[in-house]
Amino acid sequence: FGKKINIIGFDINRERINELQNGFDRTKELEPSQLAEATHLKFTYLPEEIAQANIYIITVPTPIDKNKSPDLSPLLKASETVGKVLKKGDIVIYESTVYPGCTEEDCVPVLEKFSGFVFNKDFYCGYSPERINPGDKLHTVSKIKKITSGSNPETGVIVDKLYSSIITAGTFLASSIKVAEAAKVIENSQRDINIAFVNELAIIFSKMGIDTSEVLEAAGTKWNFLPFKPGLVGGHCIGVDPYYLAQKAIQNGYNPEVILSGRRINDGMASFVASRMVKLMIKKGHLIANTEILVLGITFKENCPDVRNTKVADVVNELTDFGACITIVDPEADNADVKHEYGLNIHQSIPQKKFDGILLAVAHKAFAELDLEQYKNEKTVIFDLKSFFNKDLVDARL
Repeated sequence: FGKKINIIGFDINRERINELQNGFDRTKELEPSQLAEATHLKFTYLPEEIAQANIYIITVPTPIDKNKSPDLSPLLKASETVGKVLKKGDIVIYESTVYPGCTEEDCVPVLEKFSGFVFNKDFYCGYSPERINPGDKLHTVSKIKKITSGSNPETGVIVDKLYSSIITAGTFLASSIKVAEAAKVIENSQRDINIAFVNELAIIFSKMGIDTSEVLEAAGTKWNFLPFKPGLVGGHCIGVDPYYLAQKAIQNGYNPEVILSGRRINDGMASFVASRMVKLMIKKGHLIANTEILVLGITFKENCPDVRNTKVADVVNELTDFGACITIVDPEADNADVKHEYGLNIHQSIPQKKFDGILLAVAHKAFAELDLEQYKNEKTVIFDLKSFFNKDLVDARL
């Protein structure tokens, strides 16, 4: 947007704003040169400086709490901030992933309360869910088709036209905000369920001594077999969004058995991975207490610095509970973020020492050229969760 129209980038995190003003994007999604190209873009952490806008796009996180219930506090606080500066005729567009009805039932009342205005008379809303694949430099924002919607037909057209100006892949104008909200939340719920299926297969096949990767490769020769792979399901989307849909379903009197069953399987994978790693090491003669295990990767996915809701941290905690000494290496992650979120310390590169176990948790490109032999002793176990290394180099794959 900042290449075409006047844009104000607002965040309550002053450090983040200062970084962006200096051309640095900590998410590594944009290079300094790309930020420099957005000549109509300015950044601020001062709420009064957003009052001049006519359209507000709210993109805050929608996490879950410790009880795995939706936490709308960032969304509602952002709505309060916007509500205080709202003017007649303004449009508020939400991009945060929510359950169907959240925009109009939870956010709009906050906008009305703090603005003193009437919804769909004095101000209007839209919903256009975030679509981005972190770390993917091919499928960038403008190249992914965008769902749009509005609180009335006229607003829907305005919202759609706005996004059409920057989304080269095109837009899809949904019939209502609720339809757009539902479309987004089922995207990630569908992926979660499919991954849960192959995770269950991985558990079954590990008990049978069958390599899951080889099974999936064979099955994938059929044209309509879906190419999902087993793994840890974390992050701020796939591991979170199904709980939003599940809670709304329960509120409407239906218990979503398939959705929650998939969540239980995926949430249990960290424990399964740690247990299997320990079993592999015991078979090679290790006493697990005080063994040295190298964990490669802590982010929730490859080639991005995002550590939100990463399940690798759960694996580390499980292995620590077994008595192992863990060394985490991740060249993409920020140590301060990992320390703040999980109380763990990480290294940017591998210390020059031998390890009893090596666990490849995240398939960062930076790990592709590693010479694992220099970190092995005569009994080292290598467990590859991502089928990343050559099969002949590892003891087991997930």
